[in-house]
Amino acid sequence: MERRMPASENATFAALLIDASGQIITWNSACETVLGIAAADALRQPLTALLSDDSRRHYQLRWTAFPNECDAAELEFVRADGSHHKAALTLLPQFGTDGQLSHCIAIIDAASDESDTAAVGRIPLSSIIDVLPGTFYVLREDGSFALWNKMLEQVTAMSSDEVSRANALDTYDLAEKRIIAANIRNVFEHGIQIMVEANYLDKYGHATPYLLCGARISCRNRHYLCGMGLDISERRTQEERLRLRERALHATSSGLVITRCAGADNPIEYANPAFERITGYGADEVMGRDARFMGVPGMDEDERAQLRAAVRERREVNVAFRNRRKNGDIFWNDLTITPVSDGRGKVTHFIGVINDVTAVKQRTAHLEHEVNHDALTGLANRTLLWDRLEQALHMAQRNKSLVATVLIDLNGFKQINDSYGHEAGDEVLKMVARRLQSSVRESDTVARLSGDEFVLVLVNQPSLRYTLRMIERLRVSMSQPVSFNATDIAVGGSIGVSVFPHDGSGALDLVRAADVAMYHAKAAKTGEVHFFSADMKSTTQAKQKLEDAMRGALEHHEFFLLYQPRICLCRGRILGLEALLRWRHPELGVLAPASFLPEAEENGMIAAIGDYVLDEACAFMQRMNSAGLAPLPVAVNVSQREFCRPGYVGHVAATLEKYRIAPAQLELELREDCLHANQHLAVEVVSQLSELGVLRAVDAFGGGLSNLNFLQKLPLTHVKLAKLATHQITADARSGALAKALIDVGHDLGARVIAKGVETRVQMEFLRNNLCDELQGTYFSAPLAEHALHDLLVAAPAA
Repeated sequence: MERRMPASENATFAALLIDASGQIITWNSACETVLGIAAADALRQPLTALLSDDSRRHYQLRWTAFPNECDAAELEFVRADGSHHKAALTLLPQFGTDGQLSHCIAIIDAASDESDTAAVGRIPLSSIIDVLPGTFYVLREDGSFALWNKMLEQVTAMSSDEVSRANALDTYDLAEKRIIAANIRNVFEHGIQIMVEANYLDKYGHATPYLLCGARISCRNRHYLCGMGLDISERRTQEERLRLRERALHATSSGLVITRCAGADNPIEYANPAFERITGYGADEVMGRDARFMGVPGMDEDERAQLRAAVRERREVNVAFRNRRKNGDIFWNDLTITPVSDGRGKVTHFIGVINDVTAVKQRTAHLEHEVNHDALTGLANRTLLWDRLEQALHMAQRNKSLVATVLIDLNGFKQINDSYGHEAGDEVLKMVARRLQSSVRESDTVARLSGDEFVLVLVNQPSLRYTLRMIERLRVSMSQPVSFNATDIAVGGSIGVSVFPHDGSGALDLVRAADVAMYHAKAAKTGEVHFFSADMKSTTQAKQKLEDAMRGALEHHEFFLLYQPRICLCRGRILGLEALLRWRHPELGVLAPASFLPEAEENGMIAAIGDYVLDEACAFMQRMNSAGLAPLPVAVNVSQREFCRPGYVGHVAATLEKYRIAPAQLELELREDCLHANQHLAVEVVSQLSELGVLRAVDAFGGGLSNLNFLQKLPLTHVKLAKLATHQITADARSGALAKALIDVGHDLGARVIAKGVETRVQMEFLRNNLCDELQGTYFSAPLAEHALHDLLVAAPAA
């Protein structure tokens, strides 16, 4: 069926018959209407006589002869009154029976004189439907196509013939056919206008989404469906993007709100599920409300002011403040707002991204507390102490007030750990911390400086008397016994105080001054509070000078060893040696250990000095062995700090290995009071030394209180009597009772007994008669340098 038809049948056309020479033979009555020329005046006139000069030349150039096919051109005609008007001239060639061109029908379309409405109304429908951007079609009631445009052919990939034979339902997917069929029925049966979305399916199976609309029309007493369709592929893509974005907004863990700019308020227009989860409010509960209703009055005012300024200035901002959930809980809200502009650049909305950062804030606060506070006691640590002290000094300078720095060192804390265990020590530290905090004001600071050292910063002190009263209260509070496992542990401390600005202008100076005062309090052993003074500074400087000198002595090899022989009382032969330390001081001459070792114990230098002595003694034994002399055990004194060090026995073994010395050639002497300080550790270390094969001796036995039950647990090889017991032996027959008792106890412990400090024959005879095993003292030999000892050993070979 022909698919094209005119848009209007009421148009006026002038028709003329022209012979082969171009003369007008006949015309219809419309010619007089269109041209205003009577038929008598036009007949037998050439057609070109009706044209203007320009159009005549154009006609002659275009049609030197009549065309073989229909052709048209727009020309200018001259009316009878001499006026010109444009009209469309169409030439239709006519052929005779012999196939030769005989005549030509000329049709003059006078549309140029019509109104736009009339002219457009006469445009053929066939010329319109093909320029439409969508599909156009007319369906019969059976679903076949009565009319269609080229776009329908393109979208279905069908030719004109294929469309003419197709049914409209064939162009849709099976799932959509029922919907389309129902809509077509509604159009024909009820005259309903329809609009539906469906996918055109081309003959290759490719789908294209279209928006279809249709209505019923009538022609020649028959109903048709006139419809159009628009390709909505791009819209579908955009919708899918929007749906994806909406799903993303719903799926994101961050709360999202969209608010509208509306003067002073910004009412909420959208809230995603994460917002509901974070705040506890449903979206329907917050729509139209300004999000400020969740704010907590009086909190985070600076951050809220930043937010208000950003909203007012229509700019992006990120702030964190506290909001209140629906259930009343307060949470930390990290909020980022971003302005959204319309096409003209005007901000119409804000997008807010909300994250609950309560856990992060709590972790941060916890970490900050851990960084600045002691883990055991919860007190300020060294870092926070310096910060607080600096702040206190700054305020004191401005207010012209005093600041007291108090340093407290617990007395005998190591003994508490050794006697009751580290758990007890921790409990003591925590209890002392609580007592100190309860004894000061909130504006003051209590810090734990190190293991058992505490520092207090007391601000705004009106007078030294006021400070002393405060410190006395905390001293009394701190010194109360601490109960642990039903045992009362005595607690005390040495307290030193420095005051700003008298004792220093900076934090470091004040802490050092308080430390000096504390050491004087510890040395005094009276339990009194000591304030810093210039005299203390001099003493401290002297101590520091001595420490520096000892360091220099190690570096410059000013320390050296002497060796004192030990004699067997039975055979009179040399059985061993004791290494004795001396210091060749560049200014004071040769110093005995008593003049510097106590200070070395206090400042920690004793460990380095002990390592030096052990190293030198082993090197000496190596030289003696290499000289062919009989290997003699050499006794070396060991301090408490040394044998308490982790890995001490391993260090001894490594030193012996370094000098290729047999373990049995080394004897380590440990003072009885040092062993008592940490009995568990003492048993462990002495047992390890026994396994190594080193000789083990208790020095100064009987010089103080003895715990025989404890000594029985130690695998000792020697016991050395305290010099006091030896010096009590005189010519008096009643003397020497202490030495005799100690000799018996030493043997009961399974050890050889050595008497030190033997200076007279009477002492020697008494010791031999009471079965003492060995003696050591000036009666036989003073401490000797290595070369003198070598000569002695050559003259009196060892047993």
